[in-house]
Amino acid sequence: MPIVRLGDEGRWTNYHGTGTCEAATRFALRSGDAERGRDEIAIASGSVQDWLVDAVAAQRRVRPLGAGWSPSNINIASQCWLLHTRRFNRCFGIDAADVRPGVDASGLMLVEAGALVDEVSDKLEAQGRSLWTSGAGNGQTFAGACATGTHGSMIASGGIQDHIRAVQIVTPAGIHWIEPATGLMNDAFVAATGSVPMRDDDLFAASQLPVGSLGIITALVVDSVPKFLVRPIQNLRKVDRAALGWLAAGDFRRFSAAYALDRDPDFVQMIVNPYKPFKRPAMLRFLYREPWRDDYPRATPGQLGAGYDALSLLGRLLDDYPWARGALLQFAMKQGYASGPDVDVPPVYGSWGEGLDTHRPLADLFNASVTIDRADLAHAFELICDVYARHGGSTVITVRFMARAEGLLAPARFPHNAVIDFDGPRSPRTADAYARVVERLDAEGIAFTRHWAKSCRLDAARVAADYGEDFRRWRAARDRLLPDPAHRALFGSEILDGLGLTC
Repeated sequence: MPIVRLGDEGRWTNYHGTGTCEAATRFALRSGDAERGRDEIAIASGSVQDWLVDAVAAQRRVRPLGAGWSPSNINIASQCWLLHTRRFNRCFGIDAADVRPGVDASGLMLVEAGALVDEVSDKLEAQGRSLWTSGAGNGQTFAGACATGTHGSMIASGGIQDHIRAVQIVTPAGIHWIEPATGLMNDAFVAATGSVPMRDDDLFAASQLPVGSLGIITALVVDSVPKFLVRPIQNLRKVDRAALGWLAAGDFRRFSAAYALDRDPDFVQMIVNPYKPFKRPAMLRFLYREPWRDDYPRATPGQLGAGYDALSLLGRLLDDYPWARGALLQFAMKQGYASGPDVDVPPVYGSWGEGLDTHRPLADLFNASVTIDRADLAHAFELICDVYARHGGSTVITVRFMARAEGLLAPARFPHNAVIDFDGPRSPRTADAYARVVERLDAEGIAFTRHWAKSCRLDAARVAADYGEDFRRWRAARDRLLPDPAHRALFGSEILDGLGLTC
């Protein structure tokens, strides 16, 4: 059987040590050795459906767990059954004979739900293909990153869930293969997975970003592009107010010419100390996409500038000496920022996957985020810095840019998005400062959304207000997939219920 029980009822803590499930019974879904992927997931999905039926009979709620990566409590539920999918992680090629007429299969891969972003990326790159975006880390399961709307970071791309072309979701009542209305896989392939096809645009858009509320995802079809190189530039520079205006207007070429290379960047990131942000150097990172070639000199993730998560090291110091917060935070930024290549050193290159890294557990790190319309950046940035200057909080402000993402509940829902992250040592003062940021943005009438997998201070009323008609469509799709209220509740938790996703 692909599902095994892991010991007695007990406690489970997530990867970053920020949330704990009490009195949980743990199970694991594991890969088999079937030669064909469709056969493998047919066996697994049937076992998952049986497991869900048993959970209903036992009157226990269920939670799928991949890498347990989310620092928020979005995947935390006590007195429930937990299904670990991390060892259900095989990836399979898809042939032209598996897809519907007119569909190009060359970039597609069938991915089991427990495969990490890193594993998917490595499999694709071994075949001359690549993901075109992802978050800053690669330690999440691909399904989990998509399910919580992990934002992308390429200016012209959306979120990681944009790679999904089809998804298999298991509920107590059935095994569902969900695609857009135009279809993707042929009927013989879908039948071989043990699924019933559901080709519907709203169901698919809901399933791309389900926030763990629509059933158990067992498999995905992931799209890709031909492999490419990126050249990173990373430096410390003072950024003035005029440059914020360039970013808000989408003039990334002008920003790049002023602080890095005089060419169009594909990725721009700015990490700023909110205390005197225009007087202290910001940490800038640019990526420039270039055609693939095999003879580029290999570099380590550190040499490519991956990783900047050492900011938690000075947490106690920052909290104990708030009068020195600005200077200490600047020191922490400098110490914690990976050394990367600037314009005046020989260039280094890497694939997209080589530039990602797996963060160490960040139990003492505070994580929060807002996504705004890029046009509001200059105004919102100054408001945010003013809140920190007045009320404290030991976080840096990270700004990245992306296009509108797919999925009805995608936080990146503006045509052009600025994603503003707040990362720093965990403390009550820092949490209070973020709460005040949210209040200030509301008071100023600046529209924003929040990352599902970070500290977000959301409730059902706010979710409905933020997502409007798309939230109504998502709930309608949910009710078609899970028409029985008892089955909707099966996938709930105190957190998800409070967001209006499972009730």
